Amino acid sequence: MRVLFIADLVGDDAVGLVADLLPRLKNLHKIDFTIVNGENADKGKGITGPQIRRLKEVGVDCLTSGNHIWDPRKREVLMEFGGYLLRPLNYPEGNVGLGASVFKLADGRKIAVLNLQGRSFMYSIECPFRAAEKEVRKLRSETFMIFVDFHAEATAEKQALGWHLDGKVSAVIGTHTHVQTADERILPRGTAYLTDAGMTGPVDSVIGMDTQRAIDRFILQSHVYYSVAKHNIRLNGAVVEIDESTGKAKEIYRINLNKSEIQ
Repeated sequence: MRVLFIADLVGDDAVGLVADLLPRLKNLHKIDFTIVNGENADKGKGITGPQIRRLKEVGVDCLTSGNHIWDPRKREVLMEFGGYLLRPLNYPEGNVGLGASVFKLADGRKIAVLNLQGRSFMYSIECPFRAAEKEVRKLRSETFMIFVDFHAEATAEKQALGWHLDGKVSAVIGTHTHVQTADERILPRGTAYLTDAGMTGPVDSVIGMDTQRAIDRFILQSHVYYSVAKHNIRLNGAVVEIDESTGKAKEIYRINLNKSEIQ
């Protein structure tokens, strides 16, 4: 099983880039299943129904998210697309949406996707480690192939979860910081790990936002509204190859390219 994970979409131009490149990426890398984090697709916060439908039409098999999925103008998509669009599992009980799903491919193979959120420098929600333990036990009754998107701020928390789930899941891929790290590896018990897959969006920016507005926010220390930058749109992500019989990862490598760098 070859899984393509595409990092946090920032802005509608990022949605357009995925729609344009995905068919070629899937063919080039022999992809069986595609996951996209749509956390910031709509002006940097959340994702809209039309954007979800567009991504689904071009072959995205699952969407994950994070803290911005709760934007009050857009959270209704969790009810409309629940199961296809995931939100972090470890938000308190009573929230709408699902944090994990098992997907069945046309050939009968199954893969589970689990979305979690960290707590360091973020909201004080339920423990992602304990939530993962409980959910992974349930998911492994259906499939050993389990892919985790861990939406978290702290590098240490991401690494700790990777080690905690080593051998229990196929991959732990970090999102949220929008800066791709170069530490991809397969941990000793067979779990593919990457601290952060990066960002699909405008690289000439401050984590996707207009540079001057971001600078003004730091200098003025007062509320300056962000806006999504427009230049140098790149696609970040990773490809993970999984042994279908054991659920262990066989290979992981990063992707970082723009429209002109793929034939």
